[in-house]
Amino acid sequence: MTMASELPPGLNLPLVGLAILIAMRAAYTALELAGRVTANIGRSQVLWLTGGALAMGIGIWAMHFVGMLAFRLPFAVEYDFLIVVASMVPAVVVSGLALFLVSRPTFGPFRWLSGSLLMGGGISAMHYVGMTAMKTTAHMHYTVSTVALSVGIAIAVSFVGLHLVFRLRDETADNHGLKKILAALVIGSAIPIMHYTGMNAVHFIPASGRVPATALQPPNQAAPLVISVVIGTLTLFV
Repeated sequence: MTMASELPPGLNLPLVGLAILIAMRAAYTALELAGRVTANIGRSQVLWLTGGALAMGIGIWAMHFVGMLAFRLPFAVEYDFLIVVASMVPAVVVSGLALFLVSRPTFGPFRWLSGSLLMGGGISAMHYVGMTAMKTTAHMHYTVSTVALSVGIAIAVSFVGLHLVFRLRDETADNHGLKKILAALVIGSAIPIMHYTGMNAVHFIPASGRVPATALQPPNQAAPLVISVVIGTLTLFV
């Protein structure tokens, strides 16, 4: 039946590009802050770790919601602002965990693997909690295998990212800046892959009696979301 068919989404490509740039900047921030956390001790280290967790976590979160703003559907979409803010918490927590792990003197296989699992799980939690903030007239259905794939990608990105951050945290060679930029490009390109794999896992089925619009629409009442993302992005750059 036509009314039960899936609605084809669309993307605002400039916003997709912006989301990728934010992800790269968040990755570079992580690479820089890992060295700061490692170089300090005591209260200073705690302050750097806290600030780093906020900057890195908000950066990952901002990338996610810029990506969400890029999403277009042929019906009205609104966001629950409280859920949007709540979804930031897992990103900040796992960012703090990541910076703590890579600041340790040694980084063995157990820490590497367990850290990857926890960080990948936290990024996935941020994504899917954020998805519950979407309020639509359509029914949202998930493909379990694609959800599992998105979680696997998040864990794999965390696995590679933690290794690169640990290797480059004390880099002092003349080309250390270039190495960090290249690493940020790799990590920052991979994080959005997880996001859009997760977006591909959800299918929107029109509710009974609802007729889709003739054109794809941006989210309604997006101002609070835009303001939050702008503040988060500015925090990251600072």
